[in-house]
Amino acid sequence: MRRVAQILLVALIVALLVVGWRDGVSLQALKNSRDILLALNAARPLAFAAAFFALYVIATAISLPIAELMTVAAGVLFGLLEGTVLVSFASTLGATLAMLGSRFLFRDWVRRHAGERLRRMEQGVARDGAFYLFSLRLVPAIPFFLINLLAGLMPMKVRTYWWVSQLGMLPATVVYVAAGTQLGHVTSLSGLLSPTLIGALVLIALLPWLTRGGLALLRRRRVYRGWKCPAAFDRNLIVIGAGSAGLVSAYIAATVRAKVTLVEGERMGGDCLNTGCVPSKALIRIARAAHAVRQARCFGIEASAPQVDFAAAMHQVHEAIAAVAPHDSVERFQKLGVDVRRGHAKIVSPWCVEVDGEAITTRAIVIAAGAEPVVPELPGLRGSGFLTSDTIWSLDALPPRLVILGGGPIGCELAQAFARLGSRVTVVQRAARLLMREDDEVSAFVAERLRTDGVDVRTSHAAVAVETGADGKWLRCEHAGESVRFGFDKILVAIGRTPRTRGYGLEELKIPLTPKKTLETDAWLQTLYPNIYACGDVAGPWQLTHAGAHQAWYATVNALFGGIKRFRVDERVMPVVTFTDPEVARVGLNEREAQQRGVAYEASRYDLAELDRALAEQSPEGFVKVLTAPGKDRILGATCVGPHAGEWSAEFVLAMRHRIGLNGILSTVHAYPTFAEANKYAAGNWKKAHAPERILRWLGRWQHWRRHERHAPETASVRELPVHDSLDPDSEKPFT
Repeated sequence: MRRVAQILLVALIVALLVVGWRDGVSLQALKNSRDILLALNAARPLAFAAAFFALYVIATAISLPIAELMTVAAGVLFGLLEGTVLVSFASTLGATLAMLGSRFLFRDWVRRHAGERLRRMEQGVARDGAFYLFSLRLVPAIPFFLINLLAGLMPMKVRTYWWVSQLGMLPATVVYVAAGTQLGHVTSLSGLLSPTLIGALVLIALLPWLTRGGLALLRRRRVYRGWKCPAAFDRNLIVIGAGSAGLVSAYIAATVRAKVTLVEGERMGGDCLNTGCVPSKALIRIARAAHAVRQARCFGIEASAPQVDFAAAMHQVHEAIAAVAPHDSVERFQKLGVDVRRGHAKIVSPWCVEVDGEAITTRAIVIAAGAEPVVPELPGLRGSGFLTSDTIWSLDALPPRLVILGGGPIGCELAQAFARLGSRVTVVQRAARLLMREDDEVSAFVAERLRTDGVDVRTSHAAVAVETGADGKWLRCEHAGESVRFGFDKILVAIGRTPRTRGYGLEELKIPLTPKKTLETDAWLQTLYPNIYACGDVAGPWQLTHAGAHQAWYATVNALFGGIKRFRVDERVMPVVTFTDPEVARVGLNEREAQQRGVAYEASRYDLAELDRALAEQSPEGFVKVLTAPGKDRILGATCVGPHAGEWSAEFVLAMRHRIGLNGILSTVHAYPTFAEANKYAAGNWKKAHAPERILRWLGRWQHWRRHERHAPETASVRELPVHDSLDPDSEKPFT
């Protein structure tokens, strides 16, 4: 803990060790400068106070992180009352000047270097306004100079900033000045152990926890004003939504013997089981099989062109859903001890949820309502019989012409699958490339693979309207100022998914949303109400099954045990996979994100065209690209493109999660021949780029000298090495 109390105590102990153990000598060494300053203060008190005030303002205005030390010094030199007044106004004036300097002079520099801190502060100010700044000021563990710089970028009036800072910093000022007054009265070593001084130092150490606790209580009273809390509760936890996040939340609660109710209005398993991960991967596998038959001649196998029975293929898709469904079934969770309710949930108070009219009280709520496809307001679309990723699984006949609106992961995966099954597929993307979150080269790679499979990829095409007439159905787009039409039998809308935040009471509770329409949550996944949590798609920022399950652990544990111990969500490492063929897997930063965030990096790359396993399987397309901190092997992110890349990219996920660098991957034995070897070779390329050339040159000279050195004949000492005489594994001696 970097508190002033520890600094002062350590300084005193070091001084005693250096000067000696005698009271007079050690204390005199520590008191000399203090006595001089006190004499100056006594001679000219007004001038001395003005000089101290000006020095404090300057130090604070230019963001020197010495405010705590100067505040303690004010107690030593001026006493409690005068010291508090001087520091309170000087610190507020200096903080305001620092804020104005950040706003008008150093705005770009602060924004470039603030990063995640600025984003969190912007969210806090947007949520709580001046109260958020007040809460930051009350916690001295947060450096005040950092708050001053970040506040300059906030849309807050100077007058508001002044009075909030004046009041918010006052409690900490009083405590630090009081500690200084006690230090000023120390006349002997025994004075260091006086109850008053120890109490002041302890109060300084406890101040962050005391202020946090007080702020939490104040915020709780403020938020729950007007709501009546029940005297007792029917449940420990109610979970709304039985998708991946909701199921994990209910499972964890039941495991720790909490009384939990899980409410689902539609199908158990949510989107992942019924309309997302499971059916899409089943269809992709079938399409890959059809593609493999077409490619059989490349492997010396004669085979006729496959005849796809689409109805049978869709039957296999639904069989896959049925095979996984027992894992997410009502029966399984009831056996685990979960009270499963099939019905509509509505939150009527922070502690009460109505399920089809029945009120159930609960100590905590976890919202895991998921997301649904975005349907744009496109003229003619509503009457065209359009499909989404939720409804496409009802098809029983392969559409001859399929237009897919959207070039994200869902659009790319289904475009390739339907093209391989025999549809004429057109992908229409408003943006200039597919997979906008990936690097340009990844987008270009996937687009080329889709075209190879027969997909007509149209980027930079803005959909204008859907037209239906005697000549069929058409999607009209604008491209480079011209009108373009694409005929279709079915159109699939795959432009994204939006969180489900309406229809179950959030509006009445006034729980705020983020600009991306997710529920606004803090680092512990709490919403506006501390006992209401959110996880999964409804909380964001990811829309991934494994991300929802990951968040569910934090939301549930914090909801059930937050009064004892809370856990911040670990968002550092989140893998993302696009299941095209080849697959695209990514974890951490890619080059696009690193450049956007201003993160310095080095890129190391290895192409699968050099990998033995890829060459043996005639799958040389793909690569591994790893970003590392400049000059270090610390992994910032990795992108893997190739067959089953989602599987072998897991090594980078593990390495980043446990802070293993590329040296660790390089020194790990990888089975041969595997695609995972590409990870090691990428690490090897990084190592080559950072080889110690000067040392290697000296080693080369030494080896040259060794080759030309005149040696004496080998001596018998060489035979003293512990070499076994026998090479027989059946002998009594160890086999070497």
